[in-house]
Amino acid sequence: MANAKVIQAKQESVDAVTAKLRESVTTVVVDYRGLNVAQATELRKQLREAGIEFQVLKNTLLRRATAAAELTELDSVLTGPTAIAFSGEDAVAPAKILNDFAKKNDALKLKGAVVEGRVIGEAEVKALAELPSREGLLSMLLSVLQAPVRNFALAVKAVADKEEQGA
Repeated sequence: MANAKVIQAKQESVDAVTAKLRESVTTVVVDYRGLNVAQATELRKQLREAGIEFQVLKNTLLRRATAAAELTELDSVLTGPTAIAFSGEDAVAPAKILNDFAKKNDALKLKGAVVEGRVIGEAEVKALAELPSREGLLSMLLSVLQAPVRNFALAVKAVADKEEQGA
């Protein structure tokens, strides 16, 4: 009887992780070996403030979840101590936070990620982390769209100023 309850609890855990893998926009896998309690607490705080769920999970449970979610390419990075960050909204935030934290703390190592259903490696996670935030990209787009109008307005003003001086 107790064995059946344990198996059922494990299956529910696998189902929950599978659902998170399918629903999250970005899922980043890291090796946290060597982080002390203060560092882990700080990392969890930063991720929580960004709305990112961070869990330490067993690799066997993760492998079953990746098989159910049809993301078995991720299994190659599921070695050693593994923690995983799930983001349901922002595709860049988990990579950015974890990459910045890894730069300051050598103990944290990026392993790989799933971005919108596509498995990527460590180098691609770092490249993703270097992208500006959504708000930053929108402000860049806005400035590009405003530039021609601003330049036209400056040209019209210069012509008007020149005609005033001539008159």
